[in-house]
Amino acid sequence: MTDWSIDHIPPMAGKLAVVTGATGGLGFETALALAGAGAEVVLTGRNDAKGSEAIDRICARYPDAIISYEQLDLASLDSVSAFARRFGAMYKSLDLLINNAGVMALPVRQTTADGFEMQFGTNYLGHYALTARLLPLLRRSKAPRVVNLSSLAHRTGMIDFDNLQGTVFYKPMRAYSQSKLAMLIFAIELQRRSDAGGWGIMSNAAHPGYARTDLIANGPGRRGILWQASKVLQPLASHSAAAGAMPTLFAATSPDADIASYYGPKRFFEMKGPPSPAKIMPQALDAAVAARLWDVSAALAGVSFDQRAIAA
Repeated sequence: MTDWSIDHIPPMAGKLAVVTGATGGLGFETALALAGAGAEVVLTGRNDAKGSEAIDRICARYPDAIISYEQLDLASLDSVSAFARRFGAMYKSLDLLINNAGVMALPVRQTTADGFEMQFGTNYLGHYALTARLLPLLRRSKAPRVVNLSSLAHRTGMIDFDNLQGTVFYKPMRAYSQSKLAMLIFAIELQRRSDAGGWGIMSNAAHPGYARTDLIANGPGRRGILWQASKVLQPLASHSAAAGAMPTLFAATSPDADIASYYGPKRFFEMKGPPSPAKIMPQALDAAVAARLWDVSAALAGVSFDQRAIAA
């Protein structure tokens, strides 16, 4: 793969994209690049003021951008369902879903509106439910893609079905790693299900490496080991949020992207640089775990992919 960059994004005119967590950081940079390539982009987030600001920033860069904002809180299944209903009333199909929103290593265990551990519920389960609810619209597109944001942290993750919600014990990074492993497993399993069911979806995943965003500051905060490590590593091992969005954009738009693949930065142990195929740990490829996680997630989220696939 050559050093792929924003200049390699193909024309996206006529394409409709949804980007979660798009009011800042990686999500904003992803939405900005897609809008610049001509796509119609729906930004989602929890903060309406930030959504309005993000729209203004994108339009200042690209005055002809076709862009809008919709409120979506991945930590609330009711919010996910309400967004999907509104979206379905406005659009007949969806070309690209980028499941980007997330929280990281919250120091104290918190729960979503539905009682799930916050990282598992926001980073993974909310996106599982969103993808399921948007499946009929994705299937009406000619070449739909779904991109899940994982992380280098998936390498240390394990799906602990006996402690999925961190109720037995809670460790911030363990919960984060589990949620990001779940996102990668979900991407691969979604492709399996699409192939088996003839859904026509390209599902893949990406990670940003070490991108300079507010993820750490908004998670563990400006203290503790993660913050201290970030201050030491940042000058050497990090890159901008715009650069961190490149693997996502490659997975979402490149003709060279492949199904059930995983992309991240190619340099400095996958921490920075242009996009390249990334290392997938064996636990992300365990088909039995993937099938069990799928079934558990359907029960927790209260939504079935299979029923919605048939309905489409």
